[in-house]
Amino acid sequence: MGFRVIFKFSGGVEAEGLFEGIKEIDLLAELSPFTSSVELWGDEIYFEIPVKLGLLGERREMSIGEIAYWPDGNCLCIFFGKTPLSRDDRPIAYSNVKPIGRITKGLEELKKVKRREEVEVIIYKTNS
Repeated sequence: MGFRVIFKFSGGVEAEGLFEGIKEIDLLAELSPFTSSVELWGDEIYFEIPVKLGLLGERREMSIGEIAYWPDGNCLCIFFGKTPLSRDDRPIAYSNVKPIGRITKGLEELKKVKRREEVEVIIYKTNS
């Protein structure tokens, strides 16, 4: 079982994605919807979440469109392009993150998101 996620940014951008069926996402889904304040690091959006997940970081090299949990900052991260540590077009996370999903709609729109915007995160369980 997986999860569908919708990100609604206060500047008007909306993106959708899918989370993998990771047990800890249930904890986050129970608190949905929730809001947070956006930070940017190159073409990475990250924001704090309201619960600490029991997930450990696995890697730093990401793919464009991946969603990850950053244990060091207790944040969700959305990678939509280069980060300051990128050597090519692939995003490189600041430190190890746990990949948990992928953006399925609105990836290009994420370039319009500004620092300190509010994001509303809505998570739904799916049967797939």
